[in-house]
Amino acid sequence: MQTRNKLMDDMAQLMTNAMGVAQGARAEAEVAFKSLLDRWLADRDFVTREEFDAVRSMAQKAREENAALEARIAALEAAARDKPTG
Repeated sequence: MQTRNKLMDDMAQLMTNAMGVAQGARAEAEVAFKSLLDRWLADRDFVTREEFDAVRSMAQKAREENAALEARIAALEAAARDKPTG
């Protein structure tokens, strides 16, 4: 009876160790794949989401400034037309 329990304990330990090895291999594979994907994307000059959002914000600010300047120019032109010469 003692031998049978020892055999079961050994099998359980073997399965536990195998699961640990499988999980470690999975983690290593994920890291390797992510690294490969990052290098591939970098080689294609894709931008990150953060870079895209920063440029998008800058473009929005530039559009708003252009609209404000257009309104200011229009007001100055109107004032110049209305000002009497002389």
